[in-house]
Amino acid sequence: MIDSSLYAAFLVAALALCLSPGPDMMFIVAMGGRGGPTTGVMAAVGVATGAFVHAIAAMLGLSALFAAVPTLYHVLRWAGAAYLVFLAIKAFRERGEQDAADGAPRPAGPGRLRAFWQGMVTNLLNPKVILFNIAFLPQFVNPDIGSPMLQFLILGVTLVLIGLAVDGTVGLLSGRLAAALRRSRRAARALNVFGGVVFTGLAVRLLLAPDAR
Repeated sequence: MIDSSLYAAFLVAALALCLSPGPDMMFIVAMGGRGGPTTGVMAAVGVATGAFVHAIAAMLGLSALFAAVPTLYHVLRWAGAAYLVFLAIKAFRERGEQDAADGAPRPAGPGRLRAFWQGMVTNLLNPKVILFNIAFLPQFVNPDIGSPMLQFLILGVTLVLIGLAVDGTVGLLSGRLAAALRRSRRAARALNVFGGVVFTGLAVRLLLAPDAR
C-alpha cells in the first residue's frame, strides 16, 4: 500500500515539522494559557480535526483548486485573518472585564467545546495548510505500488496523529502552567493579553507572509 522507505522518511520529516514552533502551536499555547490544560488539549484536537479535513481534501484533489484559482486563496486568507482578529478582540475584552471586576479574578478563556471549534476553524481557514499538503504529501507517494489516494490518506492520518501528540502535549503543559499563574490576578490578566497578542500576530503573519499569493 505504501513504500516503506518513503514512509520512514516521511515519519522523520513529519516529526521535525510538528516539533517546530509554528502558527498552530502558538495558537494552542495561547488557548491553554487562557483556559487551562483541558482547553489547550481541546484546541489541539480541533487543530488536528482541521488538519484531517485538509488531508482528505488533498487526497480528493480539492486542494489543487486553491493553487489554480488565486482568488479562492485570497478569500480564505482574509477570512482566516478576520477570525483571528475576532479571537484577539475577545481575549483583550476578557482582560478588560477582569480589570473592572472586584475580588478574585473569575476563570477566563473559552470553554472546552469552544476551544475545539476555534482550533478547527482557525486551521481550516489557513490556506497555507492547503498549499503545504499539495507540496509536501506527494513527495512520499509512489503510484507504482498502490493507490495514490490511499497513500495520501495514510500519510495524512499519520501527520495528523503526530501533530496531535505534539500539540496535545504542548496544550497540556501550557495549560498547567497557566493554571498555576492564574492564582495571581495580574498574571491572569497578562495571560489574556498574551493570547490577544498571539492571535493578532498570527493574523498579521497570515496576511503579510512572503509566500502569500
